[in-house]
Amino acid sequence: MDPSLTRRHLFLSILFPFALGYYLSYLARVVNAVLAPDLVAELSLGADTLGLLTASYFFTFAAAQLPLGILLDRYSPRRIESLLLLVAAAGALLFALGDSAWDLIIGRGLIGLGVSACLMAAFKTFTLWFKPEKLPLLNGIILASGGVGAITATAPVQAALSLTDWRGVFLLLAGLLLLSSVIIFVLVPDHTEERPQETLRAQLRGIRAIFADRFFWMIAPLTMLSQASFISIQSLWAGPWLQDIGGLERTAMADTLLLVATAMVAGFLAMGTLAERLARIGVRPILLSAAGMLTFQCIQLLIILGPAAAWLSPVWIGFGFFGTTGIVQYAVLSQHYPRHLAGRVNTAMNLLVFVSIFVLQYAIGAIINLWPQVGPGQYPAVAYQTAFGFALLLQAGAFSWFVREYRRGRAIAS
Repeated sequence: MDPSLTRRHLFLSILFPFALGYYLSYLARVVNAVLAPDLVAELSLGADTLGLLTASYFFTFAAAQLPLGILLDRYSPRRIESLLLLVAAAGALLFALGDSAWDLIIGRGLIGLGVSACLMAAFKTFTLWFKPEKLPLLNGIILASGGVGAITATAPVQAALSLTDWRGVFLLLAGLLLLSSVIIFVLVPDHTEERPQETLRAQLRGIRAIFADRFFWMIAPLTMLSQASFISIQSLWAGPWLQDIGGLERTAMADTLLLVATAMVAGFLAMGTLAERLARIGVRPILLSAAGMLTFQCIQLLIILGPAAAWLSPVWIGFGFFGTTGIVQYAVLSQHYPRHLAGRVNTAMNLLVFVSIFVLQYAIGAIINLWPQVGPGQYPAVAYQTAFGFALLLQAGAFSWFVREYRRGRAIAS
């Protein structure tokens, strides 16, 4: 920790403001998994349109990443995030007041744009204030706050629907996003370290160097596809699967999603802590993350095969826990590249992750929609098996690539 930063400042001025922002970002990201039946009923949405509506968040989120990396390395992360959160608040307000599918698509797209800095601004700030070996743990803590947002988006949101409707939920979200913007702007300090005076051309060369680096491309395919599969399913398709295939009523579905989100929080904290401690005895975080992503693929296979009723919750809890393991690679990247590139390298990875989420979430909906409904808004098991199997096949190919490139890198180094 930077010696000028007291423990009180650590919590109040850095961890709490960024944790609140990322909490709201994740709440907005996954809330449609519970609200999907209401959106479908009120707006008569098909699976493909529902997938596009939800994925529009990820499209604008991804589009912001490279410009965001330049801005975070050049200007104050505090100012960048607080400004963008105002955009997110406007998007949530439009979503709440919209009366057509396109109103909701545009509103959700604005939310995605507005929260695009929540995690990356935190990561950039951590690289300024903390030692590199602390980054996996700190990243795990901030990511766990997102997991709490995912928890809130399940059973608590379902309970809130007894007091209001989905529009009321998004009105409340708009107010909280506005509050978060103010808190970050007021509380987060600017680091006094003088940044390298890079021209815009030099910053663009930094991005080009990242995308030309073999180390980046050893990590990128597996990380982006693992995270894309996890977030695409957790933020939308887990809910319909639990109802259509798992046979759960809506309240039981929300309770299961709550368990998944709780497991995700545990996963973020456990993986961050484990990565830091194993590194002390020579186990590289990159290998811990890869092993976790392979385990995550095995769990997805169990879901595709259809777990017995007694194993339904444990398998989905495993999905939530091991779905977090790909995020360790962000700390690996921050440790590998110079500190002045931290914003750009993390947003470069985030660009690939969220483009993959947008494509995969929509593709899953399009694949499911190829089969006729077996009931109102209900699809057969083979539709989900095909869609989820497609996502798993992509991850398996990316894991093979990672193993090949890692072995090749070790051979060259030796």
